[in-house]
Amino acid sequence: MAASVTISRLLTAPRSLSLSSTTTKASLSSTTTKASLFSPKPFSSKFSYTPLSLKHHTNLKPLNFSTTAAKPISAAISVGDKLPDSTLSYLDAAGDVQTITVSELTKSKKAVLFAVPGAFTPTCSQKHVPGFVEKSAELKAQGVDTIACISVNDAFVMKAWKESLKIGDEVLLLSDGNGDFTRALGVELDLSDKPVGLGVRSRRYSLLAEDGVVKVLNLEEGGAFTSSGADDILKVL
Repeated sequence: MAASVTISRLLTAPRSLSLSSTTTKASLSSTTTKASLFSPKPFSSKFSYTPLSLKHHTNLKPLNFSTTAAKPISAAISVGDKLPDSTLSYLDAAGDVQTITVSELTKSKKAVLFAVPGAFTPTCSQKHVPGFVEKSAELKAQGVDTIACISVNDAFVMKAWKESLKIGDEVLLLSDGNGDFTRALGVELDLSDKPVGLGVRSRRYSLLAEDGVVKVLNLEEGGAFTSSGADDILKVL
């Protein structure tokens, strides 16, 4: 009886709330459609599916020192220029801090200077420095008086690195701790965006100077190692 009263009231609702015959048909049609969609259907043990296609990215590049590969390789220093004077440091056998100027390294001498982005870093430790140590006798036989590696690291780190590499005096490991010489050459390498915390270092390079004048300059893109090795200097001697 309650259900009949409720239906009666609904059927006698005010005209303003009534639906047109078209709307009513649509509503009924929608209701019928919904009913048919959700009506029970026999279960099938067979399933059909379309495998999800995943695209693999094969052009991922390894992390490297280069920050802007599109820019041409350039520096403030170039062949024919006089090297700017600057003070570099190192620890002697007693552990005391000593200093030497670029002028002292190169005046009236044939000197090879090369720089690395950082002490203890893989390429610098495994290839760049060992290459010059291995070729030091050949370089000196060709008239080279001084072979020095320069890095924006403090003198204590450079001494520890030298000991870990087990090298003698074939190659001097010199600290440009504040980056003064590196900035004067215009070869800074900003690695502040890298997760290893290197900050601003030096780009990799090697140069041959005679009496302080640059005769050969092999400047790498960032920390790449393609043209600044000992063999590259030997080729031009």
